[in-house]
Amino acid sequence: MIKNILLSIEFISAVLLIIAVLLHSAKGEGLGGIGGQARIFNSQKGLESGLDKITYALAFIFLLTAGIFGVFF
Repeated sequence: MIKNILLSIEFISAVLLIIAVLLHSAKGEGLGGIGGQARIFNSQKGLESGLDKITYALAFIFLLTAGIFGVFF
């Protein structure tokens, strides 16, 4: 039961982490530049800061669940 819950959390965090990384606007604008999204927001730095925090949190959750699987299962 707990194994299925952890596996679900890990899968969801992995998918969301991939999406968050793709949304980052790097030198080539990444997928975040599609549709002119950068122009919609007044503060692009604020958007990037929020996206960074989300990415760090998702990476932490993913690594935590992977570590739990490695130790206990």
